[in-house]
Amino acid sequence: MDLIRVSDISTYVGKEIEIKGWVYNRTDKGKLCFLLVRDGSGFVQCVAFKGDLDEALFDQIMRLPQESSVIISGSVREDKRAPGIPGGYEVGVKDLKVIQSADVDYPMSLKDHGPDFALDHRHLWIRFPSQWAILKVRVRVMSAVREYLDSHGFFNLDTPILTPAAAEGTTTLFETPYFDEGFA
Repeated sequence: MDLIRVSDISTYVGKEIEIKGWVYNRTDKGKLCFLLVRDGSGFVQCVAFKGDLDEALFDQIMRLPQESSVIISGSVREDKRAPGIPGGYEVGVKDLKVIQSADVDYPMSLKDHGPDFALDHRHLWIRFPSQWAILKVRVRVMSAVREYLDSHGFFNLDTPILTPAAAEGTTTLFETPYFDEGFA
């Protein structure tokens, strides 16, 4: 079975694949469970049907918290009729392995939070859809500028960081008591 990136899923229609990613959202519909999975290159909908899976596995899928790390095996199919399917392709789940289950009290929901929340949970900042989009645009702009400069004979030079010395010596700036003999 091929391990692929979500961005390349359209070339695997009708084939068995494996996707590694994180559960972005889970929607339960009785005998169906829809997982929206992301892997850094995009999002894909994965559909788990109770009749196709072992009951224990289906129950595990139904309890997966948001942001759990998973490996999903299944077959890719095209489905352009549902507007909620990213890219028009989905994966019919045949097997799922949980690499790491996220905490149930994960502080992020699907809604886009304000700047205060993002600053309080800085380690999760990059997972906000708006910030992810901004970073993707930034990378594209930087790549275009670098490509332009490279094609015009420029080269990138990383210079050492120049740091000025402290105004006073560190011994007068930070005094350290030395037994009963004063400060060092």
